[in-house]
Amino acid sequence: MVNWTGPAKLDLRDIHDYIARDSSFYAASFVIEVREASRSLNEFSERGRIVPELSTPSIRELFVKDYRLICLIIITGWEI
Repeated sequence: MVNWTGPAKLDLRDIHDYIARDSSFYAASFVIEVREASRSLNEFSERGRIVPELSTPSIRELFVKDYRLICLIIITGWEI
């Protein structure tokens, strides 16, 4: 399950509001695209590349338009 932190939620809202100054349609579209990218992490947790400046395999980044979605992979267990 992907958990959005409080600061990440606020950042997404701020980005939405910034884009909405020009177009509410594109702002809403962007939020949908970000949410879909984050949902894909449920199946493909190692999607994206390792954040270059951190070089930690458990910290990945996905690009959505000109923005980076930085994610920390936390494995709580395995099921077979």
